[in-house]
Amino acid sequence: MPRENQDIVIGNIVAPFGVRGEVKVVVLTEFPERFDKGHEVTLRTSNGERRTMKIDQSRPGKSGVTIKFQGVDDRNGSEALRGADIVIDQSDLGELPEGSFYVFDLIGLKVMTEDGREIGEVTEILQGGANDVYATSTGVMIPALKDVVSKIDIEGGVMVVRPVPGLLPDDQDAD
Repeated sequence: MPRENQDIVIGNIVAPFGVRGEVKVVVLTEFPERFDKGHEVTLRTSNGERRTMKIDQSRPGKSGVTIKFQGVDDRNGSEALRGADIVIDQSDLGELPEGSFYVFDLIGLKVMTEDGREIGEVTEILQGGANDVYATSTGVMIPALKDVVSKIDIEGGVMVVRPVPGLLPDDQDAD
């Protein structure tokens, strides 16, 4: 999946917090320091409007971070930001180690077996437990393990998997 002209969402403003202009933000990045005091971020509203805002204050919250932007000083101002995404440009992406991928790079990849069978597209990545799991459009759940995922080709838009026993529904019928 080419990244050109693609906003990368690193956070979402879910609600105002208090009466002094603060907002609750769900953090969607592995680099939470992007929300530290003094940093500038770009907000993209639901109608596509973009604004650059400077972070005046920031503190960790229960499920993200609470932010106070410069110039937003009351509940009405923070309410107006509800639902906005905090985005970065592709050029601002951090470098990942070899063999690691951004979630947005994997969503939409066509999933093929090594013998050429198509088993849908990656629709979701379930994180937690011992390893991530790639959910496909056909309901197949693929563990993110080197023994199962033999190749990820972002440019080609494909993930190649080595079906282990029980991975594919038709494999279960063969028993």
